[in-house]
Amino acid sequence: MKKTGSRQRLGVRRWKRFKSNRRGYYSLIVFTILFVISLGAEMISNDKPFLVYYEGGLYWPIFKAYPETTFGGDFETETDYRDPYILDIIEADENFVLFPLNHFSYDTINLELDKPVPSPPTGDNLLGTDDRGRDVLARLIYGFRLSVLFGFALTFIGTTVGILAGSVQGYFGGKTDLFMQRFIEIWGAMPELYLLIIFASIFKPSVMLLLILLSIFGWMGLSDYVRAEFLKGRNMDYVTAAKALGVSNVVIMFRHLLPNGMTPVITFLPFRLSGAILALTSLDFLGLGVPPSTPSLGELLAQGKSNIEAWWLSLSTFAVLVGTLILLIFIGEALRETFDPRQLVKQKKK
Repeated sequence: MKKTGSRQRLGVRRWKRFKSNRRGYYSLIVFTILFVISLGAEMISNDKPFLVYYEGGLYWPIFKAYPETTFGGDFETETDYRDPYILDIIEADENFVLFPLNHFSYDTINLELDKPVPSPPTGDNLLGTDDRGRDVLARLIYGFRLSVLFGFALTFIGTTVGILAGSVQGYFGGKTDLFMQRFIEIWGAMPELYLLIIFASIFKPSVMLLLILLSIFGWMGLSDYVRAEFLKGRNMDYVTAAKALGVSNVVIMFRHLLPNGMTPVITFLPFRLSGAILALTSLDFLGLGVPPSTPSLGELLAQGKSNIEAWWLSLSTFAVLVGTLILLIFIGEALRETFDPRQLVKQKKK
């Protein structure tokens, strides 16, 4: 109980120290708000309405597909709510349709453009359209969500594998450490980009394929730091005492040593997340990432490169990508200062 209480007090002090770093603290708030908003992208940007009130009944097209015949149309196919004919039928009498703020989804093609694609920003398409007539704002919202979720998944897998590998190396040492170090050296020398090109030509591109390929290489950097922490702590008195009492190796590793070695893991998390987002964007830019129809920041940058005159493609995507990376870097710097033991000593003196 005493040990748990001291850890809680340490956590409170660290949180206060993190909040004192205004740049990192507000960056965390802004990034969290943007990410939470992007999770509801379908509620913000969609070519289907939230709600349709038709002849006394309530319909939720954003959650369920309805045929045209439901609203007095002629076909059994799914209703196209952007069709003026269908809208006139639905909105007759006292019926109404409630659309999201942006009336386009990431794959919606605006067929009412009066300029060639990619078309510049208008009142309909606030950030213009891409080279296929799709709304850039919608693709940025969905692309940001995909990038962050991919970054979280890759960071989680890489961190988990890195912790496991580093803890085994550092705790057992000896031949186990020697063998795993040689394996990491060989594995790290493999040409990752060439492997991605080969697998992209063999398998159908997908987010899952990218996640697997990047995960098998993304754990090595973190394992070195965890290994060093375990090598430092395995010979301490409390570990020796736990072994003498018959405590299992697994309990010693993950209950006693790991909490004390989590500092490098936590401080590197925002930087690993930004690296994962940048990796996905780079691969999409090179055409080795997600399928073409998937909303992607890298694909929009590639379109901006191919259409230099369409400044809205490059500028808007650049702003989203750089803004995201800056927020994550500020959060990472704040975490690094928070877990710096020298800062803890200074705080105690005060």
